[in-house]
Order: sequence, then structure tokens, then C-alpha cells
Amino acid sequence: MESAPIAVHRPSPPGGRRASVHRHGRDEILGLAFSDHDLVVFLEAAGITDPDLILDDPAWVEWRGADAHHWNAA
Repeated sequence: MESAPIAVHRPSPPGGRRASVHRHGRDEILGLAFSDHDLVVFLEAAGITDPDLILDDPAWVEWRGADAHHWNAA
């Protein structure tokens, strides 16, 4: 695998971060998360088991454009 299958993109100007998962050869947008809880809910809906345990695992989640767990615009 070249990169983590889950991407949390840079914060948007009004806040929140787009979350996406790469599967079946394409990226699927899960939604706009405003907290770790939102992200966990999106990942559970996508079928990921125990998503709260993988948020800090770089093999699973790539935090782009800002530090992990940072949800507000810079």
C-alpha cells in the first residue's frame, strides 16, 4: 500500500475537515468532520471496526494539512 487508506484533509476555512477512504480503487468522501467523534461515526458507517483505535496509526490514517485531531481552520 502506498499510503494510508483513510485521509483526513486540511481544515476548511469555516472549520471541519473532509474525510475520505480509498477502497475499490477509488476515493470515497465520507463527510465533513468537526471532531474525532464525527470521524469515528463516519468510519463506523464505512464498515471500519473499532475506528477510534486507528486514528493515530499512520498505516491507517493520513492527517493532511494540519496536525492530527486539529479541527479548526488555521
